[in-house]
Amino acid sequence: MNPFKQLLQTTGAATPVGTWIMSASPLVAEAMGHAGFDWGVIDMEHTPLDLMDLVHMLQAVSGTPLLPVVRVPWNDTVNIKRVLDAGATTLLVPFVQNAEEARAAVAATRYPPEGCRGMAGMSRASKFGTTPQYLTTANAQMTVILQLETTEAIAQLEAIAAVPGVDALFIGPGDLSATMGHVGQLTHPEVLAITANAVARAKALGMPIGTVGGTTEVVAQYRAIGFDFVAIASDLGLLMRSAQAALANVRNTGASPITPTNGGY
Repeated sequence: MNPFKQLLQTTGAATPVGTWIMSASPLVAEAMGHAGFDWGVIDMEHTPLDLMDLVHMLQAVSGTPLLPVVRVPWNDTVNIKRVLDAGATTLLVPFVQNAEEARAAVAATRYPPEGCRGMAGMSRASKFGTTPQYLTTANAQMTVILQLETTEAIAQLEAIAAVPGVDALFIGPGDLSATMGHVGQLTHPEVLAITANAVARAKALGMPIGTVGGTTEVVAQYRAIGFDFVAIASDLGLLMRSAQAALANVRNTGASPITPTNGGY
């Protein structure tokens, strides 16, 4: 079974906690992997990561307890194919709006006849051709998490969740708040209300649903709402806040460390 899918099924009352890895640094990714997080998103959508960088990131966290989730740049068959060939098995696909786009995302992760992933006999995914029967077993090892980031997508939640091969949903609070006219106000009452409604609807379907918050206080709110898995901040967010707090203390200026703005983590 895919390790991330297994994590969701075996944690019981303990909500799996992850983080975002945005530094594009294998060394930082490895360090975050040893920090105690259950999972982490290696982000290719909003970072300068290319395919070889991704390979290095996956290699870096492979010796740590952290389970990697790769956010692809876009819901694109070629992007997804190359990320899978690089060795990713759990994908976060951004900005999925409806069931048709959900089906396209799933199909891109499956070899025929279930999907349209192009076959390669020699890739990192198959341990360079040494994994027995990789081409016939790979489909069952995939986990697909679809990111709902607009009110339109949340309205289509049931239809998206019903697509075979969708394993989990993920609310993108930054873009969601923007589509509601509350840019950067991730905890605006209207944003939290539609988020709580989405969580309740996903739970009624038995579909795991997750999200990310920039601070422990925000994540506590999300856990209270009932999210099945949550992420706290990012490697860069944690670094910058700690750095500014330390600097303010040394200089004794009384300045406060930065807090996430405009939906940042």
